[in-house]
Amino acid sequence: MDTREIVTKYFEYVNAGKWDDYLTLFDDNIVMDEQLGGHIEGIEAVRQEIEGLRNSPKFQNHPQEMVIEGDRAMVIWHIETLGPKGEPIEADGVNYYRIKDGKIVNFANYHAPFKPTLEPQ
Repeated sequence: MDTREIVTKYFEYVNAGKWDDYLTLFDDNIVMDEQLGGHIEGIEAVRQEIEGLRNSPKFQNHPQEMVIEGDRAMVIWHIETLGPKGEPIEADGVNYYRIKDGKIVNFANYHAPFKPTLEPQ
């Protein structure tokens, strides 16, 4: 797959809850900087990071704008999900991808604070 296909599949798999397929998009040595999860290295660490999403009753990540340049991509997105108490949460942000040999080797995301904020009560 080329860069556009990989990024398109990323959103397709996330929105369908196909987390095992999602993991196939990443290189085994992925380096990920996830705003909530922190710095993550390796596919097993990514697998652990997404465990909470596997059972989410609603997690939708809608791409708003996509820029592809060779082996790099940036996507502006809007997320809709539910918090731990079932409260609706929405966030806007951006993902950065670097692709090598048909796999995501570097990924980072940045987003505005979730509404409502997910602070302990």
